[in-house]
Amino acid sequence: MLLFNLKKLIGALLMPLPTLLLLMGLALLLLWCTRWQKSGKTILTLSWLLLLLFSLHPVADRLLRPIESEYQTYRGHDPVNYIVVLGGSYTFNPDWAPSSNLIGNSLPRVTEGVRLYLTHPGAKLVFTGARGVNTLSNAATAARVTESLGVPSRDILRLDRPLDTEQEAGQVAALVGNQPFILVTSACHMPRAMRFFKAKGLHPIPAPANQLAISSPLNTWQRVMPSSMFLSHSEHAWYETLGSLWQRLTGTDEAGGDESHPAT
Repeated sequence: MLLFNLKKLIGALLMPLPTLLLLMGLALLLLWCTRWQKSGKTILTLSWLLLLLFSLHPVADRLLRPIESEYQTYRGHDPVNYIVVLGGSYTFNPDWAPSSNLIGNSLPRVTEGVRLYLTHPGAKLVFTGARGVNTLSNAATAARVTESLGVPSRDILRLDRPLDTEQEAGQVAALVGNQPFILVTSACHMPRAMRFFKAKGLHPIPAPANQLAISSPLNTWQRVMPSSMFLSHSEHAWYETLGSLWQRLTGTDEAGGDESHPAT
């Protein structure tokens, strides 16, 4: 757990907003407390410019779209026994509406899982994700939301131990074995998730959800005004790029995975 938290902390600090704010802080320190005025001005200007660019639609979605477009929305009807929905951001407050506990990428994943469940009679919905600091696990919270939408509990399975995608792949492997299954996760996360699952010798059918990069027409002011929404798109693209690099460095992608030891 310590190493997992450390990895998440480092990953969070490397995101565009924290990194650029730290650089701006360094620039202000140089400007106010040292004689390195030129260096401070240069760092502050570049940091501000990058923050602006990452917050604009043409830049943010140009970064994100190639990652999201690798897999298309799943509209097939292949017979499967399992629909696996990967965990995402969540909290747990029993006083909230159930769906409010699924933050950011989680709710679109769950709703896409329910949609596919309705078009695949007899399939089981599988939710993944450990507890973290909350009283309920990620998987249990998603299961509660799904039940509130009318899915019977007998058709829901929970994998409560995985902390990250690599561990999710291992737990799913123990459940499904060599049979194909539908894999639901965010569109930008799908390429990296597929590499993790294929490295375990599994046969996932990709079903991306939560597509963010907008290719449909926008108003002019939406394209030219900086927005926190588009900044988050840049952060998604940057996070997945860092994750893919780490995957290759650690040998946990498809090419580097141990294909000689399939899931049991």
